[in-house]
Amino acid sequence: MSEGSGRRGAHFARGNADGTRAAQGPRKGGRGTRAAARPQARRDAKRPAQGGRPAARQATAPGGRQPISRTGAMRMQSANGSGHMSSRTARTTQRARSGHSHRRPEPQGRRGRLRFLPFVLAAVAVVAAIGLVVVPRLLGGAQSDKTVEAGKTVTVNIPEGSGGSVIAQKLYDAGVISDKEAFATEVKRQEADSKLKSGTYVFVTGGDVAEVVSRLVMGPNSSKGTVTVAEGLTVKKAAKVVSESLGIPDKDFLAQAKASNYSARYAFLANAQNDSLEGFLFPTKYDFGSEKDVTADTVITAMLDKYQSAAASLDFASAEATIKSQYGVTMSDYDIIKLASIIEREAISEDDRGKVASVFYNRLKAGMPLQSDATMSYVTGGEVTADDLKTQSPYNTYLNKGLPPTPICTPSLASIKAALSPDKTDYLYFLIIEKGDYSNHTFSTTYEDHQKAIEKAKADQAG
Repeated sequence: MSEGSGRRGAHFARGNADGTRAAQGPRKGGRGTRAAARPQARRDAKRPAQGGRPAARQATAPGGRQPISRTGAMRMQSANGSGHMSSRTARTTQRARSGHSHRRPEPQGRRGRLRFLPFVLAAVAVVAAIGLVVVPRLLGGAQSDKTVEAGKTVTVNIPEGSGGSVIAQKLYDAGVISDKEAFATEVKRQEADSKLKSGTYVFVTGGDVAEVVSRLVMGPNSSKGTVTVAEGLTVKKAAKVVSESLGIPDKDFLAQAKASNYSARYAFLANAQNDSLEGFLFPTKYDFGSEKDVTADTVITAMLDKYQSAAASLDFASAEATIKSQYGVTMSDYDIIKLASIIEREAISEDDRGKVASVFYNRLKAGMPLQSDATMSYVTGGEVTADDLKTQSPYNTYLNKGLPPTPICTPSLASIKAALSPDKTDYLYFLIIEKGDYSNHTFSTTYEDHQKAIEKAKADQAG
């Protein structure tokens, strides 16, 4: 129908428990000075007391003062008021009589604490090390001031779904950035938290962190391990592009690109005809830079996953119900993709898509053949001649009414949307020409108007 058909190209101090001082040493006057007992004291101790008991020594001297030993230490009265010495005092006196010098022993608690002091200090050192080294790493703290060799070209792959901390770590490990906190601050400044894109990047180390963030917002800049499938490509042409970009032989790709190999995993392939994946190898850029072994299956699976994700955002059922109501035409999901593929090949501008879709729906409603050159171009692989249009083929929409058996290319999301929601027009014809500087996009309701548009286009180009 269109003279321009078939020319579509590729489009982030303590005390003890009893209250005494723990760290206090022997008091003055309490040192191990020989304490000689008075003879009278010894005689008194030997004199029997009344009642068969030894007479207790008067607790206090005349005048109420306590007697003083030669050492100057006061004799302590027992708690019950008797003159008996405590067991501790008796032991001290016995050692003094034996002639041995004696230092007041340290409290047991102090010796225990001194014994364990080295272990306590060691434990404190370990805790400090953990606080300074391990904790910051667990919390994702920045390892600032990393020495980076400037001017070195490095390739960094950012896996899909990576968060800001993961991206920062990968850039830090590669030497692209020297401070992860500075990177996080810049991401926040640029409000790029949700704009950092996955993919394979080429960076030069030692660059400005602001430029690194900007690059991540723009997207991958490396072609290594990437392939771009443009809108309007057939499976055969997609195989060639994959071969040129990833080195996978065409024949291997085409041998794998069968609907039967994937129909069990993807419900949308249930009605695919001719065991073909035509129409479902979603057009976009794919990055396999992080993959160790990229095969035809790897690539095809990624493409089908993309189609499934894109299609999930569209309401096929509601659109098909509306189409049935407006045009009296029953369309399946597969039929929508077929028509979208024809729209992709016929329309050139975004404004064309909805109009072209309306032309085809109007023709289906009227029982007219679609008469699209693009469907026959799928057979010829190039331009379509007048003789080609006379050749019988299920893809010849001049000789056959309705849609072709399969889609004829991979439609863009925009073309699928146009097929789901066409413009409301009475058009039955269109003439779209893009040739050098000449452009003509004419839609007509009648055959006569269409013919006039053709004649005018010829005259314009001739002049």
